[in-house]
Amino acid sequence: MASSFNRRKFLINSIKGTSAGIAAVNAPYVFAKSKTTLRVMGTHVTLQEEIRKQAMSDLGINLVFEARGESELLQKATTQPEGFDLYEQWSDSIKTLWQADAIQPIETNRLKYWNEINDISKKGRIIQEASIGKGDAPYKILNIQQDGELGSKFTGKISFLPYVHNVDSFGYNTDIVPVGVPYETESWAWLLDEKWSGKVGIINAPTIGLFDLALAAQAKGLINFVDIGNMSIVEIDKLFEILLQYKKRGHFSGFWNSVPQSVDFMTTKRVVIESMFSPGVSAANGLGTPVAYAAPKEGYRAWHGVMCMSKACDGQVKDAAYDYMNWWLSGWPGAFIARQGYYISNPQRSKPLLTTNEWGYWYEGKATNIALRGTDGSISVPAGAVRRGGSYIDRFNNVAVWNTVMDNYDYTLQKWYEFLVA
Repeated sequence: MASSFNRRKFLINSIKGTSAGIAAVNAPYVFAKSKTTLRVMGTHVTLQEEIRKQAMSDLGINLVFEARGESELLQKATTQPEGFDLYEQWSDSIKTLWQADAIQPIETNRLKYWNEINDISKKGRIIQEASIGKGDAPYKILNIQQDGELGSKFTGKISFLPYVHNVDSFGYNTDIVPVGVPYETESWAWLLDEKWSGKVGIINAPTIGLFDLALAAQAKGLINFVDIGNMSIVEIDKLFEILLQYKKRGHFSGFWNSVPQSVDFMTTKRVVIESMFSPGVSAANGLGTPVAYAAPKEGYRAWHGVMCMSKACDGQVKDAAYDYMNWWLSGWPGAFIARQGYYISNPQRSKPLLTTNEWGYWYEGKATNIALRGTDGSISVPAGAVRRGGSYIDRFNNVAVWNTVMDNYDYTLQKWYEFLVA
């Protein structure tokens, strides 16, 4: 395991990017002392109250959820591994967590559904013909090698549990922005189209927003990367030179830190086009703002959720951690997160818990005969709708790049924060 990781440098960089909307959700019940308490730290994407309640009921344990903004989350996990038992975020956090010696190996022989996990996680592609995509495809950082590094060769020890994943792009208000054709006319270049100047929103995350803007600049013909998943210093400098020109012209209306904030940007018409996640698109539509989620012809930016175990986790708590990881792949959680547009690594186990219309819409790219409700109970998909981008296979057959911590990550952090304050 790498020992040269500079914690102090990481801490300084992380503090700079502390995200807004930090919240901690603590179990509000009184439990018998015999119950094991499991502390899960992560983002609001998976640390939802319905999930916590269901898991406690099914497993008979106490669950304490601590949801934080991404930058603060990673900073705390790397510097205080004793402060959590399980950590949930995205695959672009794995290299940092592993180098910081904050997490321990997960034994695949203790994962009940390991053999059901599909090839997106294990091989980087959903079908043999699919493009893997640039950057940190999950399989490249999943397996712990004999020398302690992360790699693709299976060893029986992994750095994270593969579970939630999706492909992201941008959303746009179809009352204002003309509707494009998925994979044909919709393009990342739209984020830098002068027609929408002053009405563009970007996610404030240097390992996510950076790639949205890099894909946009490349699609617009302003720059061409040798490897967009591992940009050189020269390429990073050129990219930010381009982006600063746009920012000084007032092209960007704002940089959002949470899904609710992205919804607010869109529903208040502060923006007409922006980086978005699937639940944000569903929420905006549910609130009456018609938002299309683009299927860019250049391909999606993909992400993979990771569930990691603190190096300090041991004993009965460690047993509970494995129980919780197994529970996540047992069916119910996968069906729950499908209703907000996310996929699970072994979807066939969740299929019986979804209606025919839900499975057809979310996984198969079919039209739904009835309106579908999201996890909040409100209608998020109207009757007759077809998911943009098509089926699970179609969407993961079109990955341009994965959320990634590049070799020049520290340099991109510096440039990102200079860009934000410019």
